[in-house]
Amino acid sequence: MTQRILSLIFALVGWFSIIAQYYLMVKNIQISFAEANIRFFSYFTILTNIIVAGYFTLQAFNRIPKIKKPGILTAITIYILIVGLVYQIILRSTWDPKGLQRLVDELLHTIIPILVLIYWYLYENKNKLNYRQILPWAIYPLLYLFYILIRGYFSDFYPYPFINAINLGYFQVLINSFGILLLFAALSMLFVRIGKSLNK
Repeated sequence: MTQRILSLIFALVGWFSIIAQYYLMVKNIQISFAEANIRFFSYFTILTNIIVAGYFTLQAFNRIPKIKKPGILTAITIYILIVGLVYQIILRSTWDPKGLQRLVDELLHTIIPILVLIYWYLYENKNKLNYRQILPWAIYPLLYLFYILIRGYFSDFYPYPFINAINLGYFQVLINSFGILLLFAALSMLFVRIGKSLNK
């Protein structure tokens, strides 16, 4: 199976999961449509899966050569693994989805992270990875955190319980966020180290 075909399959899985989740949100909407859309795109899970699906789409159609630059796939892989790990460790026990919601839930938080990890192993140019890339990789999750805290202050909506400043207070939210930042740093250094090891 060629890289482009694999990219296309992964892109289709990604877009199906995102669109299905959006359908489920609209189907069960209990707030204004505009607010529901803002909240939908306020989840790190959704935003990161959109990045993943977009990346695979561009790869499948061989668009924008810059996305092949070493480190971009690694950053995306780390982001989606954080989605998966945080869900499995913290969030899975907080609800019990059924039917289509369960399928979509597993795709977004379990299957897609595994697919991206496999793709990284097969196609990332690992010998070009270096520790200096970690700081730029951190821009996206940091911007997301700032956005969520600022919007949450004005809207009282926080997409995840561990960053809910209303219930936890800002000090605990900062501690929780720092813990996730440490997870990000540890994963980033691990991927760079593994990349170097695999290319010896």
